[in-house]
Amino acid sequence: MKSVKAVVPWWLKIGAKIALARLPVPYAWWKGVGLFEHGDMNQPQRALETFLEHARAANILGGENAVPQLRTQGDNFTVLELGPGDSLFTAVIARSLGASKTWLVDADSYATMAIQPYAKLINYLRQQGFQLSKVALPQTVGGLLKDCHAEYLSDGIRSLAQVPSSSVDYCFSNAVLEHIPKEDFTLFALELSRLMKPDGVSVHRVDIKDHLGGNLNNLRFAEVTWEGDLFRKSGFYTNRIRYKEMVALFDKVGFDCQFPRVVRWETLPTPRVKLDEAFRNLSDDDLLVSGFDVVLRRKR
Repeated sequence: MKSVKAVVPWWLKIGAKIALARLPVPYAWWKGVGLFEHGDMNQPQRALETFLEHARAANILGGENAVPQLRTQGDNFTVLELGPGDSLFTAVIARSLGASKTWLVDADSYATMAIQPYAKLINYLRQQGFQLSKVALPQTVGGLLKDCHAEYLSDGIRSLAQVPSSSVDYCFSNAVLEHIPKEDFTLFALELSRLMKPDGVSVHRVDIKDHLGGNLNNLRFAEVTWEGDLFRKSGFYTNRIRYKEMVALFDKVGFDCQFPRVVRWETLPTPRVKLDEAFRNLSDDDLLVSGFDVVLRRKR
């Protein structure tokens, strides 16, 4: 049987989320009932698999052992995760792989501060053979972050100003870039270029389907409607920056772009005639892209 989410039409989801997002209910409650969630990085196996998948794409893993390690430069290999969501698991994973410092940057304080999920992660990593001699299990998540030499910053793009210039070896995100407000994206790209080391690498998985039903329904709306507060603050916003446009923005601020993964629909999932005029005349080649992975390195 299909889930309730799968059968509810996209337009009804918009109305429901606009109404629900304005109720005086904390995020933790919405997450508990499955209506608003920020990724699945609170599951130990999934968090480790995601980190390693992107790290392999960045070619930052070394050694021939069954348990991977980062290609560390002495004792100075730094990691930045954008949008950690419901957990700060990356701080523990990066430290167990040899990272000397980790920053975790999000738009708000979504991550759980209960210590039990982190204890579960540490046990899982030990079962997989990871060395965790540098990671204890304090009584608080704050203590755990300190042990992992990690900082959690939760003021969105503004938080990146706290990361020193040319300080990051490896940055990654998983279905996050599409949520950065459109008006902030150029600033984000400039900040990313500023904080990466000259030989640093950044890997991002971008999901440009609508977050209502997995089609192009977000392209039906005029800019003034979609970028207004009503839609921006209701839990389904994406910046609608298309594949080619995002590539051009990264190129403009000085990144070389490589694409190990590009996913396309075979046919347009939403009729072209239903799209707003700002998108209606885009090429099929652009509109058919539903997601991609991009590897960024600063141009020499």
